[in-house]
Amino acid sequence: MDKKLKIYSGLLVFMVLGIFYVESVKPKEINWYPSYAAKHKIPYGTYVLHKELPSLFPENEVKDIYQNPYVYLKDAKHNGTYFFVDNKVNFDKDEFNQLLNFVNRGNNVFIATNGIHIDTLKTQTRVLTTSVFEEKAYQKMSNPIFGEKEYHFDRDFSKFYFSEVDTLHTTVLGELVIRNENDSIISKKPNFIKVTHGAGSLYLHTFPQAFTNYNMLLDKNYEYVANVLSYLNSQNQKEAGVASNRSNTILWDTYYKTGKSRITSPMYYILSTPSLKWAYYIALIGVLFFIIFKGKRNQRLIPVITPLKNQTLAFTRTIANMYYEKSAHKNIAEHKINYFLEYIRNQYRLSTLEINERFYKNLTSRSGNSEEKVVALFKRIQHIQTASSITEEDLIALNTAIEDFKAYKK
Repeated sequence: MDKKLKIYSGLLVFMVLGIFYVESVKPKEINWYPSYAAKHKIPYGTYVLHKELPSLFPENEVKDIYQNPYVYLKDAKHNGTYFFVDNKVNFDKDEFNQLLNFVNRGNNVFIATNGIHIDTLKTQTRVLTTSVFEEKAYQKMSNPIFGEKEYHFDRDFSKFYFSEVDTLHTTVLGELVIRNENDSIISKKPNFIKVTHGAGSLYLHTFPQAFTNYNMLLDKNYEYVANVLSYLNSQNQKEAGVASNRSNTILWDTYYKTGKSRITSPMYYILSTPSLKWAYYIALIGVLFFIIFKGKRNQRLIPVITPLKNQTLAFTRTIANMYYEKSAHKNIAEHKINYFLEYIRNQYRLSTLEINERFYKNLTSRSGNSEEKVVALFKRIQHIQTASSITEEDLIALNTAIEDFKAYKK
């Protein structure tokens, strides 16, 4: 491992450790997502309420329902109090008719949601708006038995109230109270009602935030939740002399929950889990570093080096021209003869130390040339070797004879 690669690896490790340190020491942001799910401990979850239901209803069984009401209530044997709390609860026609049949048999349905509109019950909601610059919203029970205490929720929320109700079958149980900066009441609207239907009742509340973890742990707001839910307590009903055939079961809805568990894709699961999310990010960073540094190492520009030219042919031509221009035909012929004899030794595996009749016959049989041509060629070679000088014509005739010998093929 070279020095540069060690530096890059050290930087990568330092960055990863730095990310882990920053993530571990920085304060976690508060998640204000309106979940309303019983398993969530975030401010707008309902973990606290769900955990405290057995103490609020000591004689009732709490049962989580994971199906939609239409499917679950097809079985007429199911009885109790169906409990809905969520940011938005939208029933279709068949589903709500199933709930009405459930209520008609003497059961209860509790629905806490923002702005519920139920035409069947002649119930409509509207958002309350005022012209007051600094207003405060309070929740208050209507029945004097609970006293005049008002409960404040210090987070901003949509102030829904019931703008239209069926007065023959509806009882107002709670109110939304708006006060100005001087603590004077400027508006009071119903936000918690009871609608009788058959042998049972529907309890409708327009402030689901009251049942969240944040509100339950804020000051003494849990008292308000207990007062609201006291209307569902079967023991209280018996003490009040109200006949009821309901079973002692709280049917806690987990189907209509904004924050219910749903995995839409593997990537959603990875990014929703902090440990897997950071492992995924670190893997991406590692791949990025690998591409940058490994690619730079492998794709570095390679300088173009011009290969050396083969100068043998040029050198040969230069020497030949030099001999030719000086009329050194004898020297050229001797070089030509030496190359030819080397050719015979390599090509035909014949010794050229003795040039005799046996040599002529062997060369003739191996080369395919006629014996007369072979003998004439070597007579010419002997003449040139013994002569003190030769003419240009003699050199040309020698070259022609040698080339003619090589050109013959069996």
